[in-house]
Amino acid sequence: MAGRLTGIGAVKRELARDLPPDCPPGAAAVLTVLDRHGEMRLSRLAEYMAVDISVTSRHVTHVADRGWIERETDPGDGRCRILRLTPAGRALLGEIGARYTAALQRALHDWSAQDIDVLNTLLARLRSSF
Repeated sequence: MAGRLTGIGAVKRELARDLPPDCPPGAAAVLTVLDRHGEMRLSRLAEYMAVDISVTSRHVTHVADRGWIERETDPGDGRCRILRLTPAGRALLGEIGARYTAALQRALHDWSAQDIDVLNTLLARLRSSF
């Protein structure tokens, strides 16, 4: 099983090749988390991404510099910033989703719908076990 899970990393790396050139995987992860969970502080984003806050901060700077997120002062604590997607960030997520969908369609073109459903079910189950 450990070997198969290593293979999942290879799949993720292959999908990352389909990202826009100025949007590395860490930047895409920031956008995805903000899209799924809404605006939040950097510390919460780092928890969701399960990476160190310094790494998260670099990803946030990258996406903010490109206008994909905005950082506003937290009204409850002026020392902190609230991160939220911009319309440009949402548009980029749409593009990323389309690229991922196309890549998966190419890779799974000869899979049956039933096999894809089973894979989705088992991947969801594996994720929830962790």
